[in-house]
Amino acid sequence: MEFTAGGRLEVRITPSDVGKRVSVRRLVEGGAPSQEFTDTVGVLTSWTDGVLVITRRDGEIVRIAQETLVAGKTVPAAPARRRGPAATYEELARVAARAWQPVESERLGDWELRAAVQEPSPGDSTGRRVGFTRRANSVLPLGDPGRPLDEALGFVRRWYADRGLPAYVQTATGGAGTQERLCAELVERGWEREVSAELRVGALAPVGDLDVETGHVALSRSVGADWLGRYQRSGEVGPQVLHVLGSGPSVWFATVPGGEGPPAAIGRCVVDGRWAGFMAVEVDPARRRAGLATAVMAALARRALTEGASAAWLQVEQDNGGARALYDQMGFATHHHYHHYREPERDGPGGGVGQ
Repeated sequence: MEFTAGGRLEVRITPSDVGKRVSVRRLVEGGAPSQEFTDTVGVLTSWTDGVLVITRRDGEIVRIAQETLVAGKTVPAAPARRRGPAATYEELARVAARAWQPVESERLGDWELRAAVQEPSPGDSTGRRVGFTRRANSVLPLGDPGRPLDEALGFVRRWYADRGLPAYVQTATGGAGTQERLCAELVERGWEREVSAELRVGALAPVGDLDVETGHVALSRSVGADWLGRYQRSGEVGPQVLHVLGSGPSVWFATVPGGEGPPAAIGRCVVDGRWAGFMAVEVDPARRRAGLATAVMAALARRALTEGASAAWLQVEQDNGGARALYDQMGFATHHHYHHYREPERDGPGGGVGQ
């Protein structure tokens, strides 16, 4: 990482560079001589009162005292992509949203407020309402809300409170057009990042061409009770769950029978133009490492190819090492990271949501 000009370290950024991607080097207080400096790359999201705030690709927010800077420069807005189909963040965000649609939604400028509320189960004495997944119960902010941020967030909090749910905002970092500045603004206002994941993309044909037998994988247009028996996030299955799972331009469910009990493996795919999105790929823990997840994805990919899709996407949480390794082998590369920020705690009981 080159910071020098004529052999001298230089700080070549100023507060006017807020919003740009930067690379900075700073002194480490109390560090060993071999660790005198540390480098940070990300979007400069603010520079006030002598403190720089940089949001990194993975959503981590780093605060740096101006007085510790020894070098800094602006760098290209996003690193060149090495593999995978080309796509903008907004294109992928909209494709992912169409594959996991809420029961109700409302526009706030260019923001979309989404909800899929499950009513309390008969045995729940608290009467607590629950949102089925954060993805279907969060704001998707693809642009300007049409009003100042604090006013927009107030509207968001009231909208979700009316439905008995906490407010979440889904953001993205690490790509051209992602929302590092909004992430920093939310953190400054006390919103907490609860979950982070990667959205990965890859070519579809190599997944369909995997050398694996798929004759035992059954494909269906509708979700059945057996499939739901393996799906770990369904809980009490109500109409909201079925609505979200069945939503999308062209939806397919894959099932590998498991004998007397729940299926050995399941998966879901949504075909949308050139894109095929893979979700809910789950395997019986007792039957992992037997190639079942690979067979499910290959069967779904082959079906998607017949419908004209050529590119694939999926989402994987950052702590799911097994799935990440599998997707690495299939050629999927990280396009951007996405995050769910939860509103600051408020008085009174609140609902909850799953990922």
